[in-house]
Amino acid sequence: MDRIAKKLLELVADWKGEPQGAFNIRENSGCAGRQSTENVRIESKTDQPGIDIIVKKNTKNEKIYIPALVTHSDVTDLVYNDFYIGKNADVTIVAGCGVHSDGCGTAEHDGIHRFFLEKGARVLYLEKHIGIGEGDGQRIINPQTYIEADENSYMEMETTQIEGVDSTKRFSKAVLQDGAKLVIKEKIMTHGSQYAETSFEVDLNGTDSSAHLISRSVAKDSSKQLFLSKVNGNAKCAGHSECDAIIMGDGSVSAIPEISANCVDAALIHEAAIGKIAGEQLVKLMTLGLTEKEAENRIVEGFLE
Repeated sequence: MDRIAKKLLELVADWKGEPQGAFNIRENSGCAGRQSTENVRIESKTDQPGIDIIVKKNTKNEKIYIPALVTHSDVTDLVYNDFYIGKNADVTIVAGCGVHSDGCGTAEHDGIHRFFLEKGARVLYLEKHIGIGEGDGQRIINPQTYIEADENSYMEMETTQIEGVDSTKRFSKAVLQDGAKLVIKEKIMTHGSQYAETSFEVDLNGTDSSAHLISRSVAKDSSKQLFLSKVNGNAKCAGHSECDAIIMGDGSVSAIPEISANCVDAALIHEAAIGKIAGEQLVKLMTLGLTEKEAENRIVEGFLE
């Protein structure tokens, strides 16, 4: 593994040395390292690129690393990863992606992840996207996530993309059964002429199922962002979708919500707030000795925490 791969690995997965537990490192469409454990089995697919991650029932407190790296231009990587989380298991999955381009060609990773949570299973899924390199080539990441959550299961996704990625289209779809809960927390910052699109679709099919979708974003320069959310309440359930965004320079953000209550006991809410940094916030920080640029950065950092 060269220095670029090691740098990306540290950035997207906080990887230092070789971690204990199960892991699979994907680099430029190939496997750069893999390890299974007694409770977590990782196997290559035989019909398409990707892996199956099988977690035994009642597995507790294990961390699974599934990072993907593209370290140079002229690589388009497509992978299909399926996660089978056993009954009452409780695990953390680190699945960041880093792309690097120093040339004029494109470096792209498209990851399609499917989660199958059995009854009572719990997953914390951490996904950090990073783009680096000095070349003119596009750095592209397009993740897709599909979730089938069985009775009383819980999944929390934390996704982060702070600059560096020229184009991203994120799509997440979930189907929740009785008592299942989904929380998605997204943080995005774009600059230059970058484009980011996020689309959430959740079917709350089970009694007392719930979903909380949160997006915080900053669009700088002439970058553009699009946020779409669709929540279908098909039973006694609760759904909450919110988009908070700051625009700077000529940046633009569009939020398009759709909530459908198909049951009299479905309680659904959508909130959106988009605007520039308030002048009084800047003035307050500048009176402490910060320049306007430093004050802006301080506000943005706090907003995305």
